[in-house]
Amino acid sequence: MRIFVTGATGNIGSNVVRELIAAGHQVLGLSRSKEKEAALAAAGAEVLHGTIEDIGILKSGASQSDGVIHLAFNHDFSRFVENCEDDRRVIATLASALAGSARPLVITSGTPIANTVPGEPAREDNPIAGSDTHPRAASEEAAILASEIGVNVSVVRLPQVHDPVSQGLITPLIEIFRQKGVCAYIEDGLNRWPAAHFSDVARLYRLVVERAEPNARYHAVAEEGVPMRDIAEVIGRRLNLPVKSVGKDEAQEYFGWLSMFATRDMPASSAKTRQKLGWEPTGPKLLDDLAELRV
Repeated sequence: MRIFVTGATGNIGSNVVRELIAAGHQVLGLSRSKEKEAALAAAGAEVLHGTIEDIGILKSGASQSDGVIHLAFNHDFSRFVENCEDDRRVIATLASALAGSARPLVITSGTPIANTVPGEPAREDNPIAGSDTHPRAASEEAAILASEIGVNVSVVRLPQVHDPVSQGLITPLIEIFRQKGVCAYIEDGLNRWPAAHFSDVARLYRLVVERAEPNARYHAVAEEGVPMRDIAEVIGRRLNLPVKSVGKDEAQEYFGWLSMFATRDMPASSAKTRQKLGWEPTGPKLLDDLAELRV
């Protein structure tokens, strides 16, 4: 297959590109950075220079490919709602280029939007929160509309995707720890975040685009839930910082924008994903990567 990948030079995208090429696929990778295009070409991909704001570029990339994996997303969380609405528009644009064909469109979402059954992990077939409750749901709402116009669309929901350099929301959390001089968690710290290694996530995206099952939902989850207290303690040892509990009433002051996530229990299951695709994660665990954190 010839696969158009948005966000092809990002942390997840670069791993997905290598995985696809190693499996014999051709990759057309979207890159907004001239500096990163050399690495993308060196990996064996064809480079399409542009941004996700350029409708013509998006339609061109999708139109000349056998399938699309959409990974690009603006991670400036100071404008999280706006970024999620931008993603809704990007998905609609990609869908317009694929409508009426069997060519797969794989979009990206997050497991927390399926944490809709109190006390239970998010599951692939759970009802999802709406974008009025969880802004990231805008992506899946766009996928539903794409399906209604005949697009073969499926969704990969991400947990905290990690290696020793980058760990999803934990990366900005580490910066907060550095700035505050203490690694904190909320109350007993037993609220959980799911996780998976970059290599396992990349392999899942390949399996999903190859499977090309319409309206499927997949969870890229290797570890169902790692307690926030454990995360803070490992980081504290690595950075040689003290670790403490803070109350929910202190969360906003300490964590800032990250408080919307730091206070939540967000376990997620991938049982149905594993059964359907035969996907079995083999990469390092989150706490192992954090223990090797590059400081």
